[in-house]
Amino acid sequence: MKWSPLAALFNRVVRRGNLCHIDGSGSTRRFGNGEGKEIVFRTADLRTELRIAADPYLAIGEAYMDGQLTVEQGDIYDFITLLLDNAGPSAPTAWIRGVEAMRRLSRRLQQINSLNRSSRNAKYHYDIDGAIYALFLDEDRQYSCGYFTSDDASLEEAQRAKKRHIAAKLAIRPGDRILDIGSGWGGLCLYLANLSEVSVTGITLSPEQLKYSQQRAANDGYEGRVDFRLQDYRKLEGAFDRIVSVGMFEHVGINHYGAFFAKIRDLLTDDGVAVIHSIGRSDGPGASNPFLQRYIFPGGYAPALSEVLARVERSGLIVTDIEILRMHYAKTLRLWRERFVRNWQRATELKGEQFCRMWEFYLAGAEAAFQYQHMMVFQIQLVKRQDALPLTRDYMIDTERQLKALKDQGLGVQRAAE
Repeated sequence: MKWSPLAALFNRVVRRGNLCHIDGSGSTRRFGNGEGKEIVFRTADLRTELRIAADPYLAIGEAYMDGQLTVEQGDIYDFITLLLDNAGPSAPTAWIRGVEAMRRLSRRLQQINSLNRSSRNAKYHYDIDGAIYALFLDEDRQYSCGYFTSDDASLEEAQRAKKRHIAAKLAIRPGDRILDIGSGWGGLCLYLANLSEVSVTGITLSPEQLKYSQQRAANDGYEGRVDFRLQDYRKLEGAFDRIVSVGMFEHVGINHYGAFFAKIRDLLTDDGVAVIHSIGRSDGPGASNPFLQRYIFPGGYAPALSEVLARVERSGLIVTDIEILRMHYAKTLRLWRERFVRNWQRATELKGEQFCRMWEFYLAGAEAAFQYQHMMVFQIQLVKRQDALPLTRDYMIDTERQLKALKDQGLGVQRAAE
């Protein structure tokens, strides 16, 4: 049988499962112990195999995106999960370990997120075409981890529950000035504005998100109560009683954590409360996935809590609560991926086949990472004064229950926080 550069790699990695590879000449090789669902993939040529063997963390995604790797039985998620389920804590060969070590050493260079670079990064991902996001997100365009209170909750239910969960941790009072850093398409800002007599400011670096958010606020009668701005958090001035940031901290960059939390401290009133919601990793500091870094989230990084809490401590802020959401994002990503695949034809009309394959690989790989690797979501509650919140967490539970009972509409949340 003709030599294959993938044989040595997959013979080392795949010990369980049933994986079949068809190379460019039609030769077939099998890996694993033959148990479970058979996954069949094909590579176009020897060059594709060499690229994957040299740098699988990047090249598998590139080959799939370009059509040089296809999955003929099962789908790309099945292929990725079989590999991750077999993979150990370290890279399978000395060469690949060296490549990953170089990525770890260069991660600070990748995350020099200056004002201009941060703006370019945001536009690269979020300004592609709003119609793409409408194909797989919920109607509120919540582009972050949902909160599943039951295994059979729908995407819409999980995203409403996420907003309730965060609102409860903010302990909102009438008259509060609320800031949302990374306000996306505006859903959380409008939700919070509907809970009490408050004013809400949402900032984003995406012109497309800003336009969409402002239109929503105007259409729904929130003008004067919700202010959406195209602004970097580092340039913001003022005082806010409540600060929330959902799914934006991943774009800050490790070099800028100190500045981020110092800015939270400076913007927060003395009796204020902040809640930061972010993807993280539970196995310690690492490097961004190279496919995501190059094609999806340039400048992004999901940190370990050890990298975050040290910067919080230096800022003078006080951590009052930390919650880890484990499988919630895997469930969210699965629902996103299923919706995206169902709308494949429309997505292809909007952005082309290569984009769709790239996006499918991103969603499938992210889902698998939360399922089989050490990815999670954390929510950190921060204050400046020890007495800014009640002594126990009961107020969170009470508020959340009241919000759910009243279907999230018109609840004076101060009653639940008392």
